[in-house]
Amino acid sequence: MEKELFTKSIIKEREPDEKRISVMSRHTREDGITPDERIVEGQAFDEWRNEFAPPGNQVGAYYRKELSWEDFESKYIEFLRSPEIRTKVESFAKRCTEETITLMCIEDTADKCNRRLLAEELQRYQPQLRIIHK
Repeated sequence: MEKELFTKSIIKEREPDEKRISVMSRHTREDGITPDERIVEGQAFDEWRNEFAPPGNQVGAYYRKELSWEDFESKYIEFLRSPEIRTKVESFAKRCTEETITLMCIEDTADKCNRRLLAEELQRYQPQLRIIHK
């Protein structure tokens, strides 16, 4: 039986009964220090799973244009498949078949966002997940 897994920008409006899980490394402005006032725990998201966030050095290198999207993507997938993270991804994938979850990150669209890559990796463990980007 197919189960929907949603992804969406964390700054988009909350929908009724939406279980919003942030997969961001930090909830700050691009400087990494200043809190982003649009992202308030309990309002913008219900749960923060920062263990699925890309390592900070990768995020910084990508935003500074030291790392292409293609390189960021391959490094992030390698990170998700590392032994210490893979078991968490596998377990979370099972949870995604039991609950309706929306993965949240800051990017407006999912095409160049870690939430899309994480959703695809979750689908790898649970093929019945149907990913819907909002």
